[in-house]
Amino acid sequence: MIKKLFVISCWLLVFFSCQKEKQKSVENFSLKSEIKYANGFDIVYEKGVKKLIIKSAYQNSDKVFEYQIQQKNSSNLKEIKFPLISTPIDKIVVTSTTHIPMVELLNEEKSIVGFPYSKYVSSEKTRDLIDAGKITEIGKENSLNTEILLDLQPELVVGYSVSSADKSLTTIKKAGINVIYNGDWLEETPLGRAEWIKFFGVLFNKEQQADSIFNVIETNYLKAKKIALKSTKKPTILSGAIMSKDIWNLPAGDSFVAQFLKDANLNYLWQDSKGKGSLSLSFESVFDKGANADFWIAPGYFSSKKQLLKSNELYNQFKAFKTDNIYTPSTKKGKTGGVIYYELAPTRPDLVLKDIIKITNPDLLPNYQLTFFEKMQ
Repeated sequence: MIKKLFVISCWLLVFFSCQKEKQKSVENFSLKSEIKYANGFDIVYEKGVKKLIIKSAYQNSDKVFEYQIQQKNSSNLKEIKFPLISTPIDKIVVTSTTHIPMVELLNEEKSIVGFPYSKYVSSEKTRDLIDAGKITEIGKENSLNTEILLDLQPELVVGYSVSSADKSLTTIKKAGINVIYNGDWLEETPLGRAEWIKFFGVLFNKEQQADSIFNVIETNYLKAKKIALKSTKKPTILSGAIMSKDIWNLPAGDSFVAQFLKDANLNYLWQDSKGKGSLSLSFESVFDKGANADFWIAPGYFSSKKQLLKSNELYNQFKAFKTDNIYTPSTKKGKTGGVIYYELAPTRPDLVLKDIIKITNPDLLPNYQLTFFEKMQ
């Protein structure tokens, strides 16, 4: 009997040791979320802790920001090793119009308590909240009113900066309010930028919903890309315009915009150029290469042919000008003047791609109506 009890005890000891090792291995296991396209952020589970990692906070940033995500009122409290963000966020300040559609798709626009330069917001749902005084104006253009913002006492401020840490956001952070940079605009592919909805999914504790929404956008985009390959012709494309100092700015070959044109199966005349931003060229060089382009898509901020001619009469020498094949997103605006494209397009690249296909090969999408672009009049 004693021998039998001894054997059972040994088995139990082995069993619990194995269970302990198994638990230890699970805790040490790091699982990355299924971030497929975005390079600027990640969601990682490490030793039972969820971390939101911002890898590209602003241009040329070599600093990585890590945040520990923990549900409010959680009984399973973990050791805090990084700045803590308790979710779901109930009071948030966002600072770019591109954040608005992602928050709305998650049905969390009522959590927004402050926004700067709100006249640029086009979305009707958020516009109604602004007009009703439920979203407070916290600044103009690039200047945040830190006093008003601090009075609002948001749980989190989602900011962005072009080239360095924003001084206003640093002040807010020092006052004890969580600040996190959103670098979605630095993404180099349309789907990479749209995938930042998963960033907001973490903040509102709606990761599954964010994944589902992105999966639909991704599926629609890839389906449109496949449809574009059916075209037997590849129209030539010109883009950009002269906006200042006689320099014509147009998308470089590795840019976000050039990717749209490539995925639409078009012959963008500068698709072999290097760079992920803009090319700065002389009028003469652009004319030599693009005078006979079939389509002129996104001619800077110009919204009419009259404006183009007022800026430079030589624009009328381009084939696309003569054949009325200039298309612009700058004419479709919200009721306070914000251009819808700049707000919504980063979240819905599938609709941008469909627009470009419809413009250049309309027979491929016979029942589709343009969302962002219009023929320039």
